[in-house]
Amino acid sequence: MHSHHNGLKTAMLFGGIWALLLALGGIVASMTGSSAFIWIFALIGVATTAYGYWNSDKLAVRAMHAYPVSEAQAPQMYRIVRELSTKANQPMPRLFVSPTQAPNAFATGRNPQNAAVCCTEGILALLDERELRGVLGHELMHVYNRDILTGSVAAAIAGVISSVGQMLMFASIFGGGGGDDDRPNPLALLVMSLLAPFAAVIIQMAISRTREYDADEDGSKLTGDPLALASALRKIEAGVARAPLAPTPQLQNASHMMIANPFRAQDISRFMSTHPPTADRVARLEAMASGGQIR
Repeated sequence: MHSHHNGLKTAMLFGGIWALLLALGGIVASMTGSSAFIWIFALIGVATTAYGYWNSDKLAVRAMHAYPVSEAQAPQMYRIVRELSTKANQPMPRLFVSPTQAPNAFATGRNPQNAAVCCTEGILALLDERELRGVLGHELMHVYNRDILTGSVAAAIAGVISSVGQMLMFASIFGGGGGDDDRPNPLALLVMSLLAPFAAVIIQMAISRTREYDADEDGSKLTGDPLALASALRKIEAGVARAPLAPTPQLQNASHMMIANPFRAQDISRFMSTHPPTADRVARLEAMASGGQIR
């Protein structure tokens, strides 16, 4: 168990999003007399999520326009990743560099055997070797902790809830189903159709934030240097403020994989962010370095 109990937090958040889905399923079943519709949406969600999960490395690399690099082209990056993957007793992932000055990095892939690690040109120029090692340790732990699977499942459930919410909105506009006595209140349906998808997305983002905290802690244990990651996070936050990425749909879909939010702070709210505040992450890492309790 991690010292900040994020495994339990993730399980509780998953319980919340599943409860939300089951509540919507109950409403749909009461309206139609059948739960077939929610199963249809669930199957569509599973299919699309399976495709995204299986191709997560290709989709993320494509979104960042990254190119593969050889050891001769990126010797420092290769040296650090080889050292850390060997220490973790894991295979060497493929390495990529994204031609952008926005400082960031991500690791993706359905398992360690099919992993890819990518750094932007901006982060390679910004960080020293110790800080880069902290960042790469964090990113490798996302793969080792199977966070791509966790995020994919959360996204699938949120997507099903959004689809059911749209169906409920349609039903509220046209009066719902069933007879006059058992027909749901149209206003209540409309409110539920709007709030349920919003709540699902907030829970999905909260799951992503808990996984970031775990990757910070586990990556720092792998490198043995939590203060290096803390220093890197400060530099990355300042670098993103100077050179943010534009929040295009492709990058928004891949942003949760990156070590820091790649967009301007005003482009995304705290609740909808896939990343915890940098100040909180730094405080936890400093507590870890001093041997204190991570909150």
